[in-house]
Amino acid sequence: MSQPVTPIVIWVTAAEEEDADRIATALVEQRLAACVAIAPIRSIYRWQEAVEQSQEWQLTIKTTQARFAAVEAAVESLHPYDVPEVIAVPISNGSPTYVAWLADQVA
Repeated sequence: MSQPVTPIVIWVTAAEEEDADRIATALVEQRLAACVAIAPIRSIYRWQEAVEQSQEWQLTIKTTQARFAAVEAAVESLHPYDVPEVIAVPISNGSPTYVAWLADQVA
């Protein structure tokens, strides 16, 4: 009997659109993500004891819990940041057909 699929969303930010595109493409090509949406955002954060503001690109990565570690490793190897954001939340509800498609794409 197969394990139930736990769909998740992972957020990653990138300073440059080219980095976001490169990371997103690699994740989908390697079947680590079913889909990655990229959108411009403005971030305010503390870094090295100073409050910073910057324009960034938000990657919204749709995948499964089983793929989290591989996504994290891929992002860390591809990302230029010293400490890239890689955070995940479970998708508590989703249409069964979408969740099945998502799981199939990262299988």
